[in-house]
Amino acid sequence: MPKIHVLPEHVANQIAAGEVVERPAAVIKELVENSLDAGARRIEIEFREGGRSLLRVEDDGAGMSAEDAVLALERHATSKIAQAADLDRLTTFGFRGEALPSIASVSRFLLRTRPPESETGTEILVNGGKVVHVRECGKPVGTSIEVAHLFHPVPARRKFLKSDATESAHITQCVRLYALAHPRVAFTLIDDGRIVFRSPKCPSLAERVGEIFGRQLAEPLLPIDVGEPGLRLHGLIGRPGISRSNRHETITFVNGRPVDSRALNFSLAEGYQESIPKGRYPLAFVFFECDPAAVDVNVHPAKREVRFRSENTVRSFVVRSVLRTLRALGGGAAPAPAAVSAFALAESGAKFGEWAAPPALERRGAALAPASPPPPATSSPGSLPAAAPAWKLLGQAHGTYSVFETPAGLVLLDRKAAGERIWFERLQDQFRSGAVPSQRLLLPVPVELDPIASALLRDRREFLQAHGFEIGEFGGRFFRIQAVPAWMEPSEAEAFLRDLLGAMRDGQLGEKNLDLAREQLARLAAARAARPDALPGEAQIRRLLAELFATRSPLASPAGRPTFIEIPHHELARRFEKG
Repeated sequence: MPKIHVLPEHVANQIAAGEVVERPAAVIKELVENSLDAGARRIEIEFREGGRSLLRVEDDGAGMSAEDAVLALERHATSKIAQAADLDRLTTFGFRGEALPSIASVSRFLLRTRPPESETGTEILVNGGKVVHVRECGKPVGTSIEVAHLFHPVPARRKFLKSDATESAHITQCVRLYALAHPRVAFTLIDDGRIVFRSPKCPSLAERVGEIFGRQLAEPLLPIDVGEPGLRLHGLIGRPGISRSNRHETITFVNGRPVDSRALNFSLAEGYQESIPKGRYPLAFVFFECDPAAVDVNVHPAKREVRFRSENTVRSFVVRSVLRTLRALGGGAAPAPAAVSAFALAESGAKFGEWAAPPALERRGAALAPASPPPPATSSPGSLPAAAPAWKLLGQAHGTYSVFETPAGLVLLDRKAAGERIWFERLQDQFRSGAVPSQRLLLPVPVELDPIASALLRDRREFLQAHGFEIGEFGGRFFRIQAVPAWMEPSEAEAFLRDLLGAMRDGQLGEKNLDLAREQLARLAAARAARPDALPGEAQIRRLLAELFATRSPLASPAGRPTFIEIPHHELARRFEKG
């Protein structure tokens, strides 16, 4: 049996690098955090080839003496904490002392730094964890770090990196988060010699969001600032009715640190339960502040996950804060119909079916609707086809259900689920045949996307074009939707494209299996295309029923939900205690 032995220092550093430095964006994150901890008021970030060949971060912060610069490259050397108890009152980004030695162990690492009290700076060159030289250099006050040939000592790690465009997008997204968190710090980001953005010090968060994320995204935001003893939530949130299909634009910070917090994400969504449909997510850039002792940031090496000492307290505070802010709008915007519960409607005295309904399936004009499969043959005009059951229509319930009397009992038809099944199979057939009708837009729809979504769009434009979209690039992160599939309302083009890119980002429309990607696209499209009228006529309902039973799988929606349920006579008798 092999003997236990202590790993060499350079091996331990490379193992630590596997946790701290997973991709070039993680290097940028660590270096930018060090700059902010050093009190920098100006930070310039440059990278080349997606960060593979060069990563550079330069700041005008406090700098380091020669002794501190050498010590900073030792594992667990830090100025941030001195004892374990300090973890309960962290006010800095870094604290473990692992980042610099880990990065230096897997790259060619050049550090230049100078504190204000020194006449000259210090230069340290490390190659693959080995110190090449330590010497004096000319340098303005501050610190500059260059990381070249990332992962060259561990080639296997380089194989896991994505394309340059994808890695560049992750770097840009990372820098934008820190620029957002610190509007009074000037940020410059340079990609392969091209300035991605240059944002000077901004007087407000709203201005920084507009500069970094785009005016199009910033316009529908409203300020939130609510405080209670020991707690504060402030930032910008979307107005009622504005939502996304994923959480990529629900951005949260805890004590100034960008985090992924389930507690905050769920609390924000819960605060919007009256304002956006179920299954959608709010647009938000929010900062949660609390006592550092009330949150644990030492959960994961990347420090993006946090754990609150009392999640119930945090959750109830965030929900209250969001509800208070949205309700303060008064008559600003009506809640989305799908988000309003029966209890809320009962309290308000409203009746089901009073909400304005979107156009029914057959109200879409011939120019917008694809050629539908021919309906089954009917025995006489207006009657159901032989394949459809002869149910007697009794009426409507809750805006989306139709109630039927049958020889066996009662049936409740979910018209939304039925419409989704019909559209899903219709679109599947179109995608298989390659004949996807498209409509050109009279006025192209401008779209501004974040860097990751922009990279995805460029990579998958051919797939989108084959399925009815025509999207032109307008420069940088700006695009124009010039044509959409015929089944889509033009007004929905931007929202659906964002949802689609979000699904791609989550891996739901992979590039390797075209059939699975088409099936998921058909599922997403069917959910958009099928929108039942709240008060349909009987002819419309019977047509829907006929088309449903002409599908290959009429019993369930594409998501697996039942399209109808039956309550048999014996169940009715049991409920009414008729023996």
